[in-house]
Amino acid sequence: MYAYIGQRAAATIPVLLGVSLLVFSMLQLVPGDPVRLMLSEFQSTPDQMARLRSQLHLDEPLPIQFGRFVWNASHGDLGASIRTRRPVTTEIMDNLPATLQLAVAGLLVATLLGVTLGIVAAVRQRSWVEVASMLVALLGVSMPSFWLGLLLIFGFSLHWRLFPATGGGDLQHLVLPAVTLGLGASAILARLTRSSMLEVLRQEYVTTARAKGLREFAVIGRHALKNALIPVVTIFGLQFGQLLAGTVVIETVFSRPGIGRLIVDAILNKDFPVIQGVVLVVAVSYVLVNLLVDLAYAVLDPRIRYACASARCWDWPCWCSWE
Repeated sequence: MYAYIGQRAAATIPVLLGVSLLVFSMLQLVPGDPVRLMLSEFQSTPDQMARLRSQLHLDEPLPIQFGRFVWNASHGDLGASIRTRRPVTTEIMDNLPATLQLAVAGLLVATLLGVTLGIVAAVRQRSWVEVASMLVALLGVSMPSFWLGLLLIFGFSLHWRLFPATGGGDLQHLVLPAVTLGLGASAILARLTRSSMLEVLRQEYVTTARAKGLREFAVIGRHALKNALIPVVTIFGLQFGQLLAGTVVIETVFSRPGIGRLIVDAILNKDFPVIQGVVLVVAVSYVLVNLLVDLAYAVLDPRIRYACASARCWDWPCWCSWE
């Protein structure tokens, strides 16, 4: 078990270095002079441009710039905003809680709705319940999130006046954005849960559990669901990353604070340090969530724990997670 955790944690190090390299390259791949782009809206002098270039360390060789970027980022220093002059870390930490709240709420909606629809569709196969569940899933996949958000605002805010349309604050402001964000992910989870449950329900141990006289609820919940959730947990990490990316659109539609609005404003104002910082934080969060998903395999599937106790787990690469 500890070997498995060590292998999974060690595998994230080159991934994080690759992410840091890609984020660092954003500033270098910008067409033209990035300093001139940042100061394009101002009557800047050559001295001001040279001062900003020195402040961003763009006058140093690229390897030194990258080493400085990695060192500062590992110590929580992402530079300062060109527009507000505040540290980028402070800007992100002021907006990150609202985004995490929205992403977790969207993931909760997606999990409850998607897993429930998938289980119902698998248990009531070839019935109108399965057809209705898959139609809801198809609707969630097909409808763009910004269009769904506008429809929810029109119906539940302007017409029925049940929830506020814009802004952030209490739980009432969170309902419509969370549903908008989670419905698309719930469709994917529903289809995957259905296919996984259908495969598990055909296994011999499920037939044995039914032959022993267990109630159908116990067969589904105690024996089938746990094994069926293993591929679903894999999608959780991917969906969480997509939900974090989707907050950019949702926070704009519902005028919510968060890093989505922060990066949109930074792009409009050509604030490259803020853009780099937000992209790096989102990417690192995505990697860490996938690490937690890998560790969750060992909780759901005891075979991983047993396999990782063997000496093969010290070989590179480690394939224990696939056994």
